[in-house]
Amino acid sequence: MVKISTANPLADGRLVSLDVMRGMIMILLCAESCRIYEAIKHVDPVHPGTGLITQFFHHPWHGLYFWDLVQPAFMFMAGTAMYISYHRKLTKGESWGKNLKHILIRCLKLFICGVALHCVYAGKPVWELWNVLTQLSFTILLAYLIIDKSYSWQFAFSIGLLVLTEVLYQSAGIPGFDQPFVAGKNFGAYVDTLLMGKINADGWVTINCIPTAAHTIWGVLAGKLLISNQTIAYKIKALVLAGIIGLIIGYSLDLSGISPIIKRISTSAFTLVSAGWVLLILAAVYWLVDVKRNTRYAWIFTVVGMNAIFIYLFFETLGVQWLNAKVAIFTGDVLHLFLNVPLGISAVLSAIAALITEWGLCYWLYKRNIFFKL
Repeated sequence: MVKISTANPLADGRLVSLDVMRGMIMILLCAESCRIYEAIKHVDPVHPGTGLITQFFHHPWHGLYFWDLVQPAFMFMAGTAMYISYHRKLTKGESWGKNLKHILIRCLKLFICGVALHCVYAGKPVWELWNVLTQLSFTILLAYLIIDKSYSWQFAFSIGLLVLTEVLYQSAGIPGFDQPFVAGKNFGAYVDTLLMGKINADGWVTINCIPTAAHTIWGVLAGKLLISNQTIAYKIKALVLAGIIGLIIGYSLDLSGISPIIKRISTSAFTLVSAGWVLLILAAVYWLVDVKRNTRYAWIFTVVGMNAIFIYLFFETLGVQWLNAKVAIFTGDVLHLFLNVPLGISAVLSAIAALITEWGLCYWLYKRNIFFKL
């Protein structure tokens, strides 16, 4: 936990757009843990999962929903924030080697938290490496090790990660795990049997950390760009152009059958397409917030974005395990009992109340300049 001299990002010389976008991501994740999307989905039991709400769930396999962009954006923002923090330390005379110790400790904490969360989910000690924090511990370390390299060197390295992933999936030829794009029958599932002695029932694989490390590396490159001396127009054009190129190449790989868009194993097509959308979103948020100074309501998101790790750990543990149900007692349950509000509607209201409560916790910390860091 640290206390910052001011809770005003503008006064602290921060990129407000970074805090806003990170806050948007965390609020979306918080809403999921409060079961808002699930509750809305089941308001109409006859046609569950129809309409816009399906975009707030992961695609079952081959394809892309909006929700599949959240984790890549999380990884991307981590890289952007890391570079900006690193750059500030360099200006204060702190070397790459001295900061490496901090990065190693941070990655160890992320890894431990990721493993611990799976134990909380299971209600017992387990050894599972699928959590986003566990994967982030790898992508941050890898991105930091090459953080001082040139743009072209880092980009080439990131593409090499995607090529490596495709080669492993499509050329390993391991009996029983030689179907690269079939859940539980691919190289990633094979690695999980070696690392954990089990396969994820929903098709997630641990080695997603290899291709998605590209997201964190590209986040570093975006951070370099955004705090560079280039003109605002150049920065926005670069972000938009990179995003469009990512979309064109990614969707082309999917349509050609070379690499289908599958989030659960982070194929090259998925990595590129998701990065493309994230870059376009970042360009839009940067233009609206940092360029046009539309910051009147930015605090709604920065309240959460500046305590991202804290609120993630909170809603994944106390939130799901305790808070959601307790808030429901005094909101949706009361409305259903005394006003005969339908169960489906009351569940949505309870979920919204839980989200507001967790946001309020972040606001309370924010107003007291309390920020938890790993």
